[in-house]
Amino acid sequence: MTADTFFQHLANALSLGSLYALLAIGYTMVYGVLRLINFAHGDIFMLATYFAFYIATTAIMPWWAVFILAIVLTGIFGVVVERVAYKPLRDYPRMSIMISAIGVSFLIENLATVVFGGRPKAFSVPELFSGLVMFGNVRIITVNLFIPVVTFVMLIILLFVVNKTKTGMAMRAVSTDFDAARLMAIDVNRIISFTFLLGSLLAGVGGVMWSLKYQQLQPLMGIMPGLKCFIAAVIGGIGSIGGAVLGGFILGMIEIMAVAFFPGATGYRDVFAFVLLIIILLVKPSGLLGKSSADKV
Repeated sequence: MTADTFFQHLANALSLGSLYALLAIGYTMVYGVLRLINFAHGDIFMLATYFAFYIATTAIMPWWAVFILAIVLTGIFGVVVERVAYKPLRDYPRMSIMISAIGVSFLIENLATVVFGGRPKAFSVPELFSGLVMFGNVRIITVNLFIPVVTFVMLIILLFVVNKTKTGMAMRAVSTDFDAARLMAIDVNRIISFTFLLGSLLAGVGGVMWSLKYQQLQPLMGIMPGLKCFIAAVIGGIGSIGGAVLGGFILGMIEIMAVAFFPGATGYRDVFAFVLLIIILLVKPSGLLGKSSADKV
């Protein structure tokens, strides 16, 4: 493998890892506050791509307004899912909420198939994101440069909200102890809804970026990315924002580089994610940046 080929694969790995990181943050935030694996997260990500597609094809709006509206609608949808499918079960055993999350996932997938149709749709990419940038002999599509930047900006905003605002302080209190948070006059229901809003907005951003990168939409497109981003969150330490980002980049790097060094294993690309998950669970079950159960408050 030449140096140019290596850097070409490295650019692709950073772009894919950034997408995984965006979605993994949404998983880890919901788990950190509610101790719930939101299995519908990948399907909410899928809906963001369809929101952007239909707004772009039916409304006369600039592309940036289309993307913002699609992301906002995705965030609202995530809050609605939490209010309808999760909130009524909050005082029930945690397994009930998890089963509800699985049911919501199947419902969204099948409803999307009925409403949007099973035939793949082509996403129209604005010219800004479809150009080529040359670094020596390395050719990078413009969108692959935007994705890591967008991920970094979203991460900075999220860390500011979580660590520097009163709502973020309330989120950290709720993640530690629901009852204690209520005694401190924190509106737990509002904080949980806000957490779902943030996670769904990140899924919306990830969905838009994914559409720009891969340009093909279909109702089941959220299943595998959703699973992989859950794996990324577990690898980094589910409940840790930094761990989710680290896990996303590690997973993206391994997927791209494994295929680059072993072209014959291209058909087994998805297998690498699950093998890595098993290894992490055997070696460090709490994840690379996660705390062991003995360390938790």
